Amino acid sequence: MTRFLIICSLGFLASGCSRQVQKGPPPAPVVIEAVKKQNVPILLHAVGNVQAFTSVSIKSQVSGQLAKVHFKEGQDVKKGDLLFTLDARPFEAAAKQAQANFDKDMAQALNAHKDAQRAQDLVKKGAIAAQQNDQAVSNAVSENATIRGDQAALDNAKLQLDYASIRSPIDGRAGAILIHEGNLVKANDDSSVLVVINQIRPIYVQFSVPEQNLDEIRGRMKEAPLEVASNPPNEPEHQSHGVLTLVDNAVDETTGTIKLKATFQNENELLWPGEFVNTVLTLAQQPNAITISSKAVQSGQKGEYVYVVKSDSTAEMRSIELSRTEGSIAVIDKGLKAGEKVVVDGQLRVIPGGKVEAKNEPGNGGQTGAL
Repeated sequence: MTRFLIICSLGFLASGCSRQVQKGPPPAPVVIEAVKKQNVPILLHAVGNVQAFTSVSIKSQVSGQLAKVHFKEGQDVKKGDLLFTLDARPFEAAAKQAQANFDKDMAQALNAHKDAQRAQDLVKKGAIAAQQNDQAVSNAVSENATIRGDQAALDNAKLQLDYASIRSPIDGRAGAILIHEGNLVKANDDSSVLVVINQIRPIYVQFSVPEQNLDEIRGRMKEAPLEVASNPPNEPEHQSHGVLTLVDNAVDETTGTIKLKATFQNENELLWPGEFVNTVLTLAQQPNAITISSKAVQSGQKGEYVYVVKSDSTAEMRSIELSRTEGSIAVIDKGLKAGEKVVVDGQLRVIPGGKVEAKNEPGNGGQTGAL
């Protein structure tokens, strides 16, 4: 009987121990993703400032009273559109006076030419002295000079009259009207700017990058045009695309940066002069790069690492060499191969060597967004 009890006790203990081993920690719930091999752009990020393609401060070239404004603030205008007219009466009167002087002197000049012709005929016949002939010719030449002066004065008077009608020199968007009807304006006076017109189609975005990128940028530009994308802060859906068109001719010694400028067609007018925008310059495409979601990368005392899910559903803590992060994509130099599965969410519950349970279909969840 004693022997039987001992055997039963040993069996009970054995079964209890067996159940205790089977009660190990449950698999950690995680989201996994397959390591990919894909082309990844090499990007430079900067904050840019939008600038008008052309900006013109409209001033009057003559002094006078502003008689009429022919446009509305914020209106699109075309080159040659009438913007302002000054009181033209003083200029019209000056033009009429110049015309009258021209007509009077023209009549005198014609008479002087006839006198010179008659004097030449008479001096040949010996009817008058040569001195009289010379005087007649001199008078004719003098009247010709007077006519040329009158013509210049008439042209200037007509030009002044034309300046009384102020037209747009470019296609663009008119800003606020700075001087209103009835006010006096001075010719070419900085304090008498009538309106500012900005050309916004196309438009510039100016930005700066560290000088160590200069050689690569110049080299890439020789191979092909470099694409630039810009969007207002926190509005990635409003992204515009342009082309790098200017590398400044000197590095800023104070900041150690080089100034760049990109041109955007801006047909949808998403970019506006004066605003600051997030700007991305695409230098090239890195082919066949090993990539994972940036959410998978963890940082430890020995550097970056990820949890790799093995075929037996256990997690391996593996050190990696991170090349760079582009948006939600992490580019890996060493440590991973395409097709391996890594944990992208739930790392806090993972124990190295412990079991994990994927809550998504392998390779379908945790998709990275487009750059």
